[in-house]
Amino acid sequence: MVRVILLDPADNVATLVGAGRKGDTVELVTLLNDIPSGHKVALRAIGRGEQVIKYGAPIGIATSDIAPGTHVHIHNVESARGKGRGTE
Repeated sequence: MVRVILLDPADNVATLVGAGRKGDTVELVTLLNDIPSGHKVALRAIGRGEQVIKYGAPIGIATSDIAPGTHVHIHNVESARGKGRGTE
């Protein structure tokens, strides 16, 4: 099992402490991709347009539907910083 950082029950992503391989298990989720250390994995389904929550705070908006176990990074998340979203 790959270790992750998961701080808040509202988080829909966790950060991998070590590299994860497709098929590894993280917090009861099976990785669908190889994921580098320090990158995020979706813990549950995140719909396009939904907030990505890490450490209890929104860090971006999903630009596509993200299945549990998927690598979450700039290819499927847009930062909300400086755009007036997720700052309330």
